[in-house]
Amino acid sequence: MLEKITNKETSIAVIGLGYVGLPLALEFARKFRVVGFDINAERVQMMTRSEDPSRELSASAFEGCDIHFTDQIDELSQCSFYVVAVPTPIDKHNTPDLRPLFGASRTVGKVLSEGDIVVYESTVYPGCTEEDCLPILEEESGLVAGTDFHYGYSPERINPGDAEHTVCTILKVVSGDTPASAEIIESVYASIITAGVYRASSVKVAEAAKVIENSQRDLNIAFMNELSMIFDRMDIDTKGVIEAAATKWNFLKFSPGLVGGHCIGVDPYYLTYKAQKIGYIPEVILSGRRINDGIPAFIAKRLIQLLVKSDFGLKDAKVLVRGITFKENVSDIRNSKVADLVNELESFGLTVDIVDPHADPHEVKEEYGIVLSDRPMGEYVATIVAVAHNEYTSHSPQELCDVVKNGGVFMDIKGIYDGAPQGYTYWRM
Repeated sequence: MLEKITNKETSIAVIGLGYVGLPLALEFARKFRVVGFDINAERVQMMTRSEDPSRELSASAFEGCDIHFTDQIDELSQCSFYVVAVPTPIDKHNTPDLRPLFGASRTVGKVLSEGDIVVYESTVYPGCTEEDCLPILEEESGLVAGTDFHYGYSPERINPGDAEHTVCTILKVVSGDTPASAEIIESVYASIITAGVYRASSVKVAEAAKVIENSQRDLNIAFMNELSMIFDRMDIDTKGVIEAAATKWNFLKFSPGLVGGHCIGVDPYYLTYKAQKIGYIPEVILSGRRINDGIPAFIAKRLIQLLVKSDFGLKDAKVLVRGITFKENVSDIRNSKVADLVNELESFGLTVDIVDPHADPHEVKEEYGIVLSDRPMGEYVATIVAVAHNEYTSHSPQELCDVVKNGGVFMDIKGIYDGAPQGYTYWRM
C-alpha cells in the first residue's frame, strides 16, 4: 500500500476538516493525493476557495497541495488509507459524545475495501477504537477487522494558535493492530512529521497516552486554582508565590485560570467515563475537574464582593468582559469557560457586555445564546480581561480602564498585568 500511496495510485482520505483534520490533510497533500471530507458543505466550499473556516491557516497553506475537498461519500471510494479526525466533545452531563466519531466510522465503513487501513486521531478513552468503532466499520463494510482491513490510532496534538508547534513539528505517536500495519502507518506519518514518530506498543496504549496528556495538565492547573482560592483568602498574591517557587529547578510552573477548550477541559472526562464503566472511581481526576469547572463561579463571587466593598450597587450595574474564546489569539469558542463566567455574573443581576476581536458573533450566539458587542458601550463598574488576546495585552491597564467608572474593578484573570490605575481596585487569580 505504501508504494501505491507514494506513487499516487491511491489516495489518503481525511475525515473531518477542523482544527486537526485540515492542517493534517494539507500536509499529506504536499506529498500524496488526498481527499478531504467534511459533512458541512459550506465549509467544503470555503476550503475549495483556499479559505480555512477555522481562520487558523492562510490561503498560502493550500498552495501546492494535491487535495480534493468534498462532502460526497462516494468520492471516498478512491482511497485506501483513511484518517478520522472528527471532534469528540462531551454533553451537558460530562459524558463523552461519540456521535461524530460513530458517524465518521459509518461513512468510512460504507466505502471500505479489502486491504484498506483506517487510522483514528480523535481523542477517545482506551479501548474505544477496537470496542466501539471497529464493530461499526465491520457492520457497514461486511469486512473483518484485522483480517480484511487493518486499523491504528495516532492521537492528534494540534495546538490552536501556536505557530511554532505545528502538525509537522510535534512528535507523532502511532500504533497499528499488527506489526505490518503499524509499519505502514508509521511510514505514512513519518513522511511529513519532521519531529519524528514514536510507535506505541498497541492501539490502547496510544489511546491512553493521549487522554492522560491533557488530564495531567488539568490536574496541575486545578492545583494552582485551588492555591489561588486559598491565597486569595489570605490576601497573598498567587502569581508572586508561583514566581518565587519557580526559582527551584524542579518546580512545575503552571498558572491558575479558566480551563476550557476542546482538550484540557474535555479529555479527562473520557478517562473518568471509562474508569467508572469498569468499576473504578477516579477521585483525583474528578476532584481536579470539579475545581476547574467551579472557577467561573468563584470569579463571579469575588467580583460581587469587590463591587460591594467599592460601594457600587448591583442594580443596573454593567460589566465589560474582554474575550470569550477558550484561549488567546484564536477564534475557537468550544467549551469556553468565559461563557460560564458570563452566566454566573448575569445570575447576580449584572448586565454584561462581551467583546472579542477573534470570535465569530454568529457562532457565539448559536453556541451560547450570547450576543457579542462590537465595542464597549457606556460606563462600566468593572472590566474583566478574560482572554490574553494581543489586542488587550498591547494596551495598558489605564487604557483598558478608560470605560470603567472611577473606583471600579479591574479583574485580570490571566495575570497579565501588575496592577490597576490609581483609584481602581485590581484583582487577579
